Amino acid sequence: MSSPRRLLLVNGPNLNLLGTREPEIYGRETLADVEALVAATAAERGVEVRSVQSNHEGVLIDAIHAAREDCAGIVINPGGLTHTSVVLRDALAGVALPVAEVHISDVYAREAFRHHSYVADVAVVHVIGEGVAGYARATQQLLDILT
Repeated sequence: MSSPRRLLLVNGPNLNLLGTREPEIYGRETLADVEALVAATAAERGVEVRSVQSNHEGVLIDAIHAAREDCAGIVINPGGLTHTSVVLRDALAGVALPVAEVHISDVYAREAFRHHSYVADVAVVHVIGEGVAGYARATQQLLDILT
């Protein structure tokens, strides 16, 4: 892995509601559980994680831009922005860091509008429909690519 040994974990709109929002779809784990899981998974490989969650697209874009300075890769669940945000996709492409895209639910088994991801073409890892545990697999796969 190139220096520094840090990943950026990005969670998009409404993911702050994990654990209470539609638990039949997203489970009972919270955002804090997700952040702890990714941090523990990365720590096994000597890698730190900086986490950001926002319901505001610009905050996420600013965090992605800042990652150029001190991160080796990005793990992202863009939430609903997956299906709508060209600018988020462009921010990811613009920083030229490897990206792992994660979705808790199987977006392809849900509404048709969720079947398209603007992030998919800039991500080197895709983990979809594995629940919160998918974050750990995405982190491991991204670290495999980086090392």
